[in-house]
Amino acid sequence: MLKIGDLTLRSNVLLAPLAGISDSSFRLLCRQFGASFTFVEMINARAISHKNKKTKKMLETDPMDTPIGIQLLGAEVSHILPAMDVISSYHFDLLDFNAACPVRKVCRRNEGAALLKDVPRLKTILSAMAKNWKKPVTVKIRSGWNADSRNAADVARAAQDAGIRAIFIHGRDRQQFYKGQVDYAAIAAVKKSVDIPVIASGDIWSALHAKKMFDETGCDGILVARGCLGNPWIFRQIEGYFSSGRIAPPPETEEILSVMQQHLEMMVTEHGEKNAVALMRKFVGWYLKGRRFVRSVRQRVNETKDRQGFLELIAHVRELAR
Repeated sequence: MLKIGDLTLRSNVLLAPLAGISDSSFRLLCRQFGASFTFVEMINARAISHKNKKTKKMLETDPMDTPIGIQLLGAEVSHILPAMDVISSYHFDLLDFNAACPVRKVCRRNEGAALLKDVPRLKTILSAMAKNWKKPVTVKIRSGWNADSRNAADVARAAQDAGIRAIFIHGRDRQQFYKGQVDYAAIAAVKKSVDIPVIASGDIWSALHAKKMFDETGCDGILVARGCLGNPWIFRQIEGYFSSGRIAPPPETEEILSVMQQHLEMMVTEHGEKNAVALMRKFVGWYLKGRRFVRSVRQRVNETKDRQGFLELIAHVRELAR
């Protein structure tokens, strides 16, 4: 169980917001395997305040997809507060602010991880958000901007003072992006520096990686990100390991193909056939990672144009796996 402000979650294993990934279909699929809390994709506050149609579509959620959070990206209170007015008409249980995105074009706008270099400005933003939102407000950070400025503990204390109810932290600095080693000590330092919950992320690829994160940092919860791509079973495996001490075997190929087909059908319903097939292509390599035939399948998937072609691809993989 995990408590963030007045929000109580049944599990402390959460699904991270993943750009270009976390649509309704993906979130519901992860819930099927045990994800207790999800986020819609990270959304730019400027796009919401300008009433961008594509962005507003991203705010739509399924009634079964709850509790759920939303993560805002921005750098100006003048854009963030109007964006909050827009999303207040939707049902979100938690509002997170992104001060962690390492993408170059984001940081050039002084958004995302760039705000770790300007703690007073970040604190002003977080204070304004906390004062103008009735439900819990949280912040996502990194260990720092680079190896010479790993200031996550200072940022966390400032966030707590601003009224933030939990810290999400990725254990790498911005210059690392997603390479190099996770800095467990930096996450542990954040945990020791604040009284609010700390939810950690970074290299959680399995139940044993989840255990290491808890053991090394003392964190209150974990955020599963890249580790669930093509592997929604990870949520079930983590929960099973902590409840029984046993590591569940990986899914058989037939179960993987069955879930892949289910994922496709869900995406067709959500996005329409043409868009669903295009979006689904990237998932095939993730679902089949490590299989001896994955390279040849990748070549074929790029030629798949419709739902029927995708079903034929799945049947082809079934034959290859025999």
